[in-house]
Amino acid sequence: MAKLNDISWEAEEYIIKNHNTWWYIGLFTVGTALSVLAVFLQWWTFLVLIILSVVTILISTLKPPRKIKYTLDKIGLTEGKNLHKYENFKAFGILKEGSHFSAILIPKKRFSPSVKVYFPEGSGEAIVDNLGARLPMEEVKLDFLDKIVNFLRI
Repeated sequence: MAKLNDISWEAEEYIIKNHNTWWYIGLFTVGTALSVLAVFLQWWTFLVLIILSVVTILISTLKPPRKIKYTLDKIGLTEGKNLHKYENFKAFGILKEGSHFSAILIPKKRFSPSVKVYFPEGSGEAIVDNLGARLPMEEVKLDFLDKIVNFLRI
């Protein structure tokens, strides 16, 4: 096996989605409609959940993504200060969302979350080669929740 060099890059933690005025009007309209329904049915816990959800979505869409430093080395993927060891993953896949590329590490444990990291297109070949030397590559697709998040542009 050829000696692989460590690879480092910086990328934003998530893709910035553009939200126009109509998106915000839709968010508040749906939030208000669900709140009125909750008050009408006297579902107070649901009302609190709706209000917290709308506020959380609003804050998360207005907050700019952080730049995170990533490093692939012989032990695993370092994401900021977090190390994800290769031994915890069974495979990886590459996903293209619009003009953005991401590597997804698929965990061995059934209910563990996958790790998704974005990378610049120019670093893609080196990243795929480095991951491919340590993990098998599988085809990955957006799961149902990711499709909903993309549709809602959250």
